[in-house]
Amino acid sequence: MFRKGFRVILLTRLNGTEFYLNPELIQSVEKTPDTVITLLNEKKLVVRESPELIRERYIEYRQRITQPLWMKQDK
Repeated sequence: MFRKGFRVILLTRLNGTEFYLNPELIQSVEKTPDTVITLLNEKKLVVRESPELIRERYIEYRQRITQPLWMKQDK
């Protein structure tokens, strides 16, 4: 999920708090059984979303930022 005008993805901590993360900071995502995101600075985040959903959101993010300006539409 994207917030209009922002290049981030929406994630949820285990306590239900939502936050936005710049997906370019993600080094790895693993299921252990919770989903753990390791950032480039080695900080770890535990989230409710599955690795598969994070992967989908990352792909959507990449498609959105690489789309030519003349093709962009408000979502």
